Amino acid sequence: MEAVLRREYILDKLCCPKCAAKIEKHLAALEGVSSALVDFSVQKLTIEAQNAGQWDDIMTRADGIIKRLEPAIELRDAALFPNREAEKGTADSVPLKTRLRRVSLGLGMALFAAGMVFDYIPAITLPPFVRLAIFLVSYLLVGGEVLVKAAKNISKGEIFDENFLMGIATIGAFAIGEYPEGAAVMIFYRVGEAFQDYAVGRSRKSISALMDIRPDYANLKTATGLERVSPETVGPGDFIVVKPGEKIPLDGVIVEGFSALDTSALTGESLPRDVEPGSAVLSGSINKSGLLTIEVSKAFGESTVSKILNLVQNAGSKKSVTENFITKFARYYTPAVVFAALALAVLPPLLIPGATFAEWINRALVFLVVSCPCALVISIPLSFFGGIGGASRNGILVKGSNYLEALTNVDTVVFDKTGTLTKGVFSVTKIVPAGGLAGDRLTEEKLLYYAAHAESHSNHPIALSIRNAYGAAYRKELDAGAVGSYEEIAGKGLSVRIGEDVVLAGNAKLLEAAKITIPAVGEPGTVVYLAVNGEYAGYLVISDELKADSRQAVEDLRNIGVKRIAMLTGDSKAVGESIAKQIGLDTVYAELLPHQKVEYLEALEQQKSGSGKLVFVGDGINDAPVLARSDVGIAMGGVGSDAAIEAADVVLMTDEPSKIAGAIRVARKTRNIVWQNIIFALSVKGVILVLGALGMATMWEAVFGDVGVALIAVLNAMRVMKTAKVTGGKK
Repeated sequence: MEAVLRREYILDKLCCPKCAAKIEKHLAALEGVSSALVDFSVQKLTIEAQNAGQWDDIMTRADGIIKRLEPAIELRDAALFPNREAEKGTADSVPLKTRLRRVSLGLGMALFAAGMVFDYIPAITLPPFVRLAIFLVSYLLVGGEVLVKAAKNISKGEIFDENFLMGIATIGAFAIGEYPEGAAVMIFYRVGEAFQDYAVGRSRKSISALMDIRPDYANLKTATGLERVSPETVGPGDFIVVKPGEKIPLDGVIVEGFSALDTSALTGESLPRDVEPGSAVLSGSINKSGLLTIEVSKAFGESTVSKILNLVQNAGSKKSVTENFITKFARYYTPAVVFAALALAVLPPLLIPGATFAEWINRALVFLVVSCPCALVISIPLSFFGGIGGASRNGILVKGSNYLEALTNVDTVVFDKTGTLTKGVFSVTKIVPAGGLAGDRLTEEKLLYYAAHAESHSNHPIALSIRNAYGAAYRKELDAGAVGSYEEIAGKGLSVRIGEDVVLAGNAKLLEAAKITIPAVGEPGTVVYLAVNGEYAGYLVISDELKADSRQAVEDLRNIGVKRIAMLTGDSKAVGESIAKQIGLDTVYAELLPHQKVEYLEALEQQKSGSGKLVFVGDGINDAPVLARSDVGIAMGGVGSDAAIEAADVVLMTDEPSKIAGAIRVARKTRNIVWQNIIFALSVKGVILVLGALGMATMWEAVFGDVGVALIAVLNAMRVMKTAKVTGGKK
């Protein structure tokens, strides 16, 4: 099967959510296009196509469609403009077209004010045609662009938009002799739109500021000195220099220099992190003091900052249930109100004695003005994107607004153990040879010798701890020549030939499968049993340390209403129960293989409440299936494997499980603001619609119900970005 080609484009000057929906609908219908998504919040178009050979033709047609629907929008390749804020800074801040629009608006308002003065001065009576001319010219200066847009859209079959609604309402006002009201409605509409555009622009800038972590350059070390280059041109193994105050452009390891790093943009932590030669550093961190020389470990596309930007900027592609509902609602709501307005204008004069067309047309015009759903269509996507941006500022990366919405109703949280609740740093705490005393150093050394050589080819943290213990205790290097055949037995352990001896090293299941009797061990830790030539030889106890905030994480989850907290681990039952007791878990399932974790997760899912969501938190590659299977998968991004991060829906850039409750708080704050906007907008519009039908509301109230409500909703949506620190404590 041919791979899907996916590219992103910037839609400059995209300022209308209904325009975004129109463009998305038409581009998705293009032949050869698999999918098209327009993200209004970040002015981005994402297109997927099956056939790369058709790409130029597809984009030519796409550009034509965009120019036909919205001529002001400019389509540009996002790859060519990665740093949009810097690129915009070089452009003319106020284009000529904008200045002309402002001048015409100012002249129109001045002329309207003059007309109103003449209307309210009894001594001056203007001839009717002069009065009409003053308000008509004022109206055309202010609303001419709206009328032109409405006419163009009607010619393209796009009837039910805000330009049409405002045009027909104000023309109707002039038709029934309400000249001042018609001109005033258009003025207030344009002024309200200007404020609304300003608020949306501020919102977008605030979101962009949260993601202002992309490095602009790297100081590459060359044979001739330092060369300032694009981070994309630097590869693994190259050396870069980062001066005080500069961003670290790529992931790497310090080879020279000492400093303190500001990692707040990545993790939300304000406390600087001290680094020295040998310290691993992440791109996006800011060097606060010393001069650092860094050996690059990953290409820019694989670096931490690149992954963060990609996750957050693409989060809009996964829309929440609420966003999808509002989009569909707006599609039917506006036409319904238009036809209701038509019925209101025509039926009462025909059916009610004494009713006049002028009176009921005026009421119908109020209906038309207030019917535009912009308040919802603009503010809701901005709310969700602001929530995602606010979470990212605290080191929580949410891959889509659908996952942010799912976090608002968490019923069950299931943890992995190693690397999630514990540090994943192991040490050998006990050596117990069979038939010998723990103090018998010769027997201990021999047992540890077998264990260290058996684990010599493994990269597992437990294997590393055993090798470290052998080297530290006896100051000896492993004898690589002593290790012969090597077999890994999935979920159980290893079978290794060491010299003339066959050694089994692993869990109890390994030795039981070999029919070797072992003693019951109730030690709190991971027990590694050994057998030599078919005979039980003893065991080692390897212990892991709880993370400092694991207990706090569980307390916070209970405080915000999570009903069940469980743990799934491949470790022993004794270890699992010991940790569960220390931090207060409800349930623990231990000694599980990766496929068994999925089975137990599905069993826990059956026990949750009907509308509640199940969250799984893990960090290892063996957690990827469970992360993908859960309602919301959360990966530890600090030490988490790439597979776990890829499979997860939310990534924590630190190893702090306490941030899970913080993510839920951000999600709930976002949901509250979204529903505030929905209830506020529909309530105000509903009241004005009823009052307008009863003749108790004028066009002035109707304009507030449209642009005023939209402006308030956008300003309210911006509050979600002012998210406080999310770790620890109650809120």
